[in-house]
Amino acid sequence: MRIVAGGGGGVSYAAHMSPAEPPDWLNRFPPLRAISDPAWRRIAERLSVMRIEPGTSVFRVGDPCRNYLLVSEGAVRVQTVSESGREIVLYRVGSGETCVLTTSCLFAGEPYPAEGVTETAVQAVAMPKGLFDEAVAASPGFRQFVFGSLGERLSRLMALVQEVAFGRIDARLAQRLLLLASADGAVAATHQQLATELGTAREVVSRLLKDFERRAWVRLARGRIEIADRAALERLTVT
Repeated sequence: MRIVAGGGGGVSYAAHMSPAEPPDWLNRFPPLRAISDPAWRRIAERLSVMRIEPGTSVFRVGDPCRNYLLVSEGAVRVQTVSESGREIVLYRVGSGETCVLTTSCLFAGEPYPAEGVTETAVQAVAMPKGLFDEAVAASPGFRQFVFGSLGERLSRLMALVQEVAFGRIDARLAQRLLLLASADGAVAATHQQLATELGTAREVVSRLLKDFERRAWVRLARGRIEIADRAALERLTVT
C-alpha cells in the first residue's frame, strides 16, 4: 500500500480515511490548534485523517510529493540507502510532528530523496499540495508553524550528520544500547538494525559488540543482546 506524502499510487484512500474532527487531531498539534485566523480554520475543516498499517511505505526515492504530512499518532521512519547498499535512519516522524523532507520537496517541487516507512500503526493528516500552498499564503499562523517545524527538524538532521561524520562509533553504539534496553537489560535489536540506526556496517557493530562482551559490558547470544554493565556503557558515552 502506498499513500500519504508521496501519493505514488496503489492505495484506496476511501478505505483508510474518515472525516476529520479538527478538535481531535489538532489536539496533537497545539501550535496549529492555537491558530485562529479564518483561512486556516477553513482549510483545517477540509482535512481528513488517514489510518496506515505498520510496515507501509508512505513514500519512496523518486516519488513526487503531493501532500503535506502531519502525524497525529504513531511513527514513520525516514531512511536512505548509500550506493554500496548501506542503510541509515535519518529521523523519525512521531506524534505531533511533520516530515522535513516532505516540506522541502513541496517547496522545491523535487521528488523524494529518501524512503518513509511506518514503524507502527499511524494516524496522519495528508494535506494536498494545493491546500498546503493556500494555507502558507493565506495563514500567517500556519506559515509560522511550517517554517518553525522545518527549522527544528533541519537542526536535528544536521546534528545527525555531525554525529555520523565525527562521533565515535563505540560511544554511539553504547548510547543506542542504553536507549533500547528494557528494564532487565535486554536489547531487542539485531546487529543489522543497530548498524542501520548508526549509519555504519553490520560488521562494525558485530566487532564492537564482541569487544563489549570481552570487557563484560554485554552478553551476546543468538538473536539477543543483554547489558551486563550499564555503568561502563554510560561512562563510554561521555568519554
